[in-house]
Amino acid sequence: MTSVLKELLLQFIVSLLPVFAFQLWYDKDQRWKGIPIFMSLFCGGSMVLCMVTAPDLLGYEVDFRLIPYVIGSLYGGVPTLAVLTVIYIVVRVSMLEGSLEVINFIIFVIGFVPLMLYAIPSFQRTSVLGKEQKKRRGLVIMSILILYYIISVTGIMLFNGIWWSNVMIYVQLISVCASLMATWLSIFMIENVKEKQQLYDEVKRMSVNYSNEVEKLQQFIDETSFGVVIVDREGKITHFNDIAKTVLSLPSKDSEVKDLLGASFPLIFQDGHGDVCIKLLSQALNGRKNTLVPYVSGDKMLLLSTISMRTSVNAENAGASLIVQDVTELRQLQSEVGRMERLSLIGQMAASITHEIRNPMAVIRGFVQLIQERSPKNQEEYFQIVIDELDRANMIISDFLSLAQNRELAMELTSLHDVVNELIPLLSADANLRGQSIEVSLCEDIPLIMMNDREIKQLFLNIARNGMEAMGNKGSLHISTRNNGNKIELRIADQGVGIPPEQMQHLFEPFFSTKTQGTGLGLPLCLSIAERHNGRIDVESKEGEGTAFIVTFTVPEERAS
Repeated sequence: MTSVLKELLLQFIVSLLPVFAFQLWYDKDQRWKGIPIFMSLFCGGSMVLCMVTAPDLLGYEVDFRLIPYVIGSLYGGVPTLAVLTVIYIVVRVSMLEGSLEVINFIIFVIGFVPLMLYAIPSFQRTSVLGKEQKKRRGLVIMSILILYYIISVTGIMLFNGIWWSNVMIYVQLISVCASLMATWLSIFMIENVKEKQQLYDEVKRMSVNYSNEVEKLQQFIDETSFGVVIVDREGKITHFNDIAKTVLSLPSKDSEVKDLLGASFPLIFQDGHGDVCIKLLSQALNGRKNTLVPYVSGDKMLLLSTISMRTSVNAENAGASLIVQDVTELRQLQSEVGRMERLSLIGQMAASITHEIRNPMAVIRGFVQLIQERSPKNQEEYFQIVIDELDRANMIISDFLSLAQNRELAMELTSLHDVVNELIPLLSADANLRGQSIEVSLCEDIPLIMMNDREIKQLFLNIARNGMEAMGNKGSLHISTRNNGNKIELRIADQGVGIPPEQMQHLFEPFFSTKTQGTGLGLPLCLSIAERHNGRIDVESKEGEGTAFIVTFTVPEERAS
């Protein structure tokens, strides 16, 4: 009896060998693709060992060969069932004795294979069945097989005139319990491995999703036009972009943003606006939200806003973010729009009252000239001053009208060289009176452009005479043209005193002038003419060396070629 129990224990261990081997063999990266082959090999080997080492009890074999047969078929699928059935038939046929065992074997195979074919698909639907349901189904299948085994053995014993002895009943009870336990344990261990795989896949999926979300967040932060600083609940910087580093003048070892990641935010901000940023972030970490707090430092204006971030589960503090928008250019644009609106209003007023002003002025000028003729010679100088001032006022009104009116221009195809050559004699005469010289260098071939002859002459004369006035009583004015495909450049360069950098940005602002008698409308009028002719004006200047105005006209492709 003791030896039989030892052999049954050995059978129990051998029946579980495929499950133990599966845990050692299992690799989470194999994705269960090799299970049919694995189950065929190890369950087939375990089944053969169980049949070969089966103990003999009163002429009947007691073994656990059905355990690896059932487990391998359920998890390996139909291919494994076919392989295990072939192995079972080959090994078992050689061990059959008597016609009753042959008939019993045939009935078993005919009944068992369809049963497994029916059970395998429903068993492997892991999305539907849970671990407990699988264990119940495995136990039900094993119970059916055990019941068939007991019935078949009892029938053979009765046919031979033998009945169950106490020892046989005791051994069979042990083998039945062991078989059910081995089945339950096998499914439990394999499902645990499967749960670990699913858990691993879920963790990996969440990790990939988290990495993707972090990457998308960082891409959004990097590509947005705002400066962004995000800190965690401890005040450590977790996200950052180059715009914030530039706008806030933050220090870093290199140009890489990652050098500042992980730093405590109070340590990285500079004095000035940094104090405001530290205060706002500290308030946000304490749950206070601030929206659009303006900060002005010199010519720079920033809009600062902070957000207090909370977890979605229990609304705990998860950190804070600082969003910085540099609105300096917007502020300048608003100022420029305000100036243009004022200029437009002035132009409209000038256009509406020009006749009412010019007519009385013409009458006044005529009577001043009449009085001048009848007055003593020693007062002629005073009358001339009045006349000059009246002419200057009339010129200012004319410039107002030219700058404010947005009228349709009569344009025609004309060569820029024709305009330049027509005005060169006039400029040369003026230069001779000043003790200056004119140098002209025109390119050989230049396409015709659509222009208004009168306005281009006005632009050319204004810029040229400004250059001559800047040179005083000496120097040379260089006038040149260049053809750059679909661009034509007119360059007017003087050898004057140059323009200071702080005045360069105001050159084309109305009413800005460096001359004592200037109205500040000449260059704005030139820029307006250039823009109406699809062009622009660039300025190059060095103090003490001179200034060059480059007027660039864009030529359509068909005309440029």
